[in-house]
Amino acid sequence: MAGLSLQHPWAFAFGLLGNIISFMTFLAPIPTFYRIYKSKSTEGFQSVPYVVALFSAMLWIFYALIKSNELLLITINAAGIVIESIYIVMYFVYADKKAKWFTAKIMLGLNVGFFGAILLVTLLLFKGDKRIVTLGWICVGFSVSVFVAPLSIIKRVIQTRSVEYMPFSLSLSLTLSAVVWFLYGLLIKDKYVALPNVIGFTFGVVQMVLYVVYMNKTPVVAEGKDAGGKLVTAAADEHVLVNIAKLSPALPEKSSEVHPVFEMGAPRRCATEAARAAAPNRDVVDVFVSRHSPAVGVA
Repeated sequence: MAGLSLQHPWAFAFGLLGNIISFMTFLAPIPTFYRIYKSKSTEGFQSVPYVVALFSAMLWIFYALIKSNELLLITINAAGIVIESIYIVMYFVYADKKAKWFTAKIMLGLNVGFFGAILLVTLLLFKGDKRIVTLGWICVGFSVSVFVAPLSIIKRVIQTRSVEYMPFSLSLSLTLSAVVWFLYGLLIKDKYVALPNVIGFTFGVVQMVLYVVYMNKTPVVAEGKDAGGKLVTAAADEHVLVNIAKLSPALPEKSSEVHPVFEMGAPRRCATEAARAAAPNRDVVDVFVSRHSPAVGVA
């Protein structure tokens, strides 16, 4: 076996190191899913990264089986299939109906439909070395698309001057993984393993450089938007205190009386005392209106 032969000790060393680094990368989402488990909700987290990671592991393990003599590729991608499957099952357990349906459609289209088409085309239309070449370039194309995906994150970091969405540890682990797997592919003379990791290394370095540049910068918030690009109201956290003076039963009711409505920035207690001083014979009801919700709470 090329990866395990004593004639290729460095290939075995880099392949084993690649397994370790990639395995730790597969475990990186554990805090996210622990949070999902504790809250019993997916809290807006997306399932797409885990579905794509599962498809990638399926594709590479198929390539390794077709090529043969690639045990180190089989071991890490087999582990990836198990881990990503666990993540997706947990997502299905705690996601709402809409998210479950979306995830099911993505899996049917990508992991069943597209992978099944690749399997049938490569097994039925190609033989021998042509099958390996065809499948190898498919793996390269998909891996490149996965590595290019962080471009949207890089764009967000530059626009917002914030590294909130680009953890340094993840960028570092992906860069190290790309370097190790590139060297492994180079040593076993497998261009389909080596080529995509050149792009992975490039984007990993770019992400780490951006992290160093922007980690101490003040985030830029566009007018009418938050740092994440979402529209916000001009006073998203403002609460309006409305003092409604109720007539005491001892006083004659005047239907035409207009009671003032005050929007005040003062604390609730001070506003209440001021209203009572202005109308000693009246009961005062404090109404808090939150601009986040149309609901009104009466104290």
